Amino acid sequence: MSIALILTGLGGLYLATYPNLYNLHILYGFWGFTTIFLFWAAMIKATRIWGGTNKQGIAFGFLDGGRGLVAALFGSVGVIIFSLFITKDIEFTSVEERRIAFKEVITYTSYAVITVGIIVFFFLNLNFEKSISSEKTSKLITIENFKLVMKFKAVWLLMMIILCAYYGYKMTNLFSQYAEQVMHYDKIEAAKVGTYLLYMRPVIGVVIGLLADRTKASLWIIVGFFLMAITSLVFALGIINDSTPLLFILSIGTMAIGVYSARVLYFATLEEAKIPLAVTGTAVGFISVVGYTPDIFTGLINGCFLDKYNEVIGHQIVFGIMFGFALIGCIASFLLYKLSKK
Repeated sequence: MSIALILTGLGGLYLATYPNLYNLHILYGFWGFTTIFLFWAAMIKATRIWGGTNKQGIAFGFLDGGRGLVAALFGSVGVIIFSLFITKDIEFTSVEERRIAFKEVITYTSYAVITVGIIVFFFLNLNFEKSISSEKTSKLITIENFKLVMKFKAVWLLMMIILCAYYGYKMTNLFSQYAEQVMHYDKIEAAKVGTYLLYMRPVIGVVIGLLADRTKASLWIIVGFFLMAITSLVFALGIINDSTPLLFILSIGTMAIGVYSARVLYFATLEEAKIPLAVTGTAVGFISVVGYTPDIFTGLINGCFLDKYNEVIGHQIVFGIMFGFALIGCIASFLLYKLSKK
C-alpha cells in the first residue's frame, strides 16, 4: 500500500509537467497499475484484518465513509488553492493562468498522497503475519488459490452484488445532470446536489457499519438494494419533475442511503461468508475483475440513451435500467444472506 501511494503521487508530479497526449496515456496506465494492481486488494485485506471477526461492518463503514469525506475535503482544498492563484474573475483569465493555478492543485495533491504513503509505511502495523499464521504465506500467490476461491458460492454472489451496487454508485453521477435538465435548476444549484451527496457518504457509512455489526452485513445490503430499486423505479416512471422538488430531494437522499449501504458493506461479507483470510487478496482481485466493469459500460449506456432521446425520456430509460440492476442485486444479496445463515 505504501509503495502504491508513493508511486501514484510521483505520477501526479509528472502530470504537473503537462505531458503530451501519448505520455498521458502511459501515465494513466501506470496509475491503473499502482492504484488497482498494487493497492486495491491490499487495502481491502488490511481493512478486513483491522475489523477482526465482529467489527467488519464498522471497519468497512469507516473505510468508505472516510474515502467520501477525504474526497470532499481534497476537492474543497483544491478549489481554495486554485482560487489563490486566480486573482481575477475566471472568465477573464487566460489558458496559461489557469494552467499555472491547476499545476499547483496537482502538486499539492501529489505531495499529500506521497505523505500518506510514508505514514502508512511507518505507522500502519496490522501484524499481517500473525493474522494468517495458520496459512503458509509462501504459497499465497498460486493458481491453487484461484481454484479455491472459485469454489465458494459466496464469491460468485459477491461478484454479482458488487457489479449491481457499483452500477448504482456510478448512476449517482447523473443526479446533478438530472437536477439541471429535468428539474431546471441552475448550474450552481445542480452542482450542489452532487456535493451534498459526498458529505452524506461518511455519515451513512458509519451508521450502516454499526447496524451491520449488530445483525448481518448481507441483510443491510438487501435493504440497500431494495431502496435503490424503489427510488430508481420512481425516477423511471417519470413521477419526479420540476413540479415535485421535495420528492426529488427525498428520492436522491433515499437512493444515496441505498447505494452507499450496499457499497460500504459488500466486502464486509467476506468474513460472514467464511472466505479464508489468507486468500482475501485473491478473492477481491477475482471478484473485482467483473464487479467493477460498470466503470467501462455505465457511461456508454447512459450516453447512448441520453443522446438518442430527449432529456426527460432519456433519464427515464437509464433509471429503468438501474432498476433492473438493483433487482438483480437484491436477489443476489438475498441468496448470500441465506447462504451465510447455513
